[in-house]
Amino acid sequence: MASPPDVTELLRAWRNGDDRALDALVPLVHGELHRIARGCLRGDRANQSVQATGLVNEAFLRLVDVQHVNWQDRTHFFAMSARLMRRVLVDLARARLADKRGGGVVRVAFDEDIAAAQPEADVARLDDALEALAAVDDRKSRVVELRFFGGLSVEETATALGVSSKTVMRDWEFARAWLHRELTREVGRDA
Repeated sequence: MASPPDVTELLRAWRNGDDRALDALVPLVHGELHRIARGCLRGDRANQSVQATGLVNEAFLRLVDVQHVNWQDRTHFFAMSARLMRRVLVDLARARLADKRGGGVVRVAFDEDIAAAQPEADVARLDDALEALAAVDDRKSRVVELRFFGGLSVEETATALGVSSKTVMRDWEFARAWLHRELTREVGRDA
């Protein structure tokens, strides 16, 4: 009995133009993509129209459109998927903010600490704060993206970024405090 194909092998075959590899890849990654999507939607009370399946589908459509990605491994694939899901949510949030009819804003609670200071941080505001953090320290921004949006473990994040688990933990703690300060400062300015 043959063993199931490896995700990394399928990613590389897909990169090399094998569409059958994509067909074989989808069922292997479907469950994990849904887990990531549920993590991205955690705390989303304002937008009941986005479901995990819809977020996965939209991100996957964007992923299929990405040309010539040099897939490193399974972790790289899920990190890229998490980034695309974040972009989908941000695009949706920005579209709703621009809606002149006053459409609801997509909101996502970042974590318990931020939720205590600000019950819900909207995706657009969180994205702006992450962009500002990236300008200060791109790796710390990537740690948040991979851990929060991607649902990657500390070890998986360390592998994706090529750093130690201790570095990821330090970056995570710094980024959480930094984002908390930025998001609560913006709330104070809006009040």
